[in-house]
Amino acid sequence: MGTTPEHDARIAKLTFASIYTHYVTKLEKKDRTIAELHQVIEWLTGFNEERLKQFIEEKATFETFFSEASIHPNAELIKGTICGYRIEEIETPLTRQCRYLDKLVDELAKGRKMEKILRSS
Repeated sequence: MGTTPEHDARIAKLTFASIYTHYVTKLEKKDRTIAELHQVIEWLTGFNEERLKQFIEEKATFETFFSEASIHPNAELIKGTICGYRIEEIETPLTRQCRYLDKLVDELAKGRKMEKILRSS
């Protein structure tokens, strides 16, 4: 199922801070830590904790967030369905990157081991 231009535009305008709070809530309910969340985000984007705080304070959009990210080369190994979309079929790079992050957080919440989440060889 492909995304629509309207869907992609909505994703681009979401603020990282608004979604980050949902990630934290989801993970804390599943007894996962903020440190683990930060590890996953840093693996995918290259952003350390300090830079994440800046994005939150600036109320940066996902468009800004991912335009500054250095996406991990193994990110394309993230496959499957998230939010009703098959990640590998999403054509818009920004939307695909957002779904990568959603999928990683989902795997963390489901108790998957960090080595598997981070696509370690």
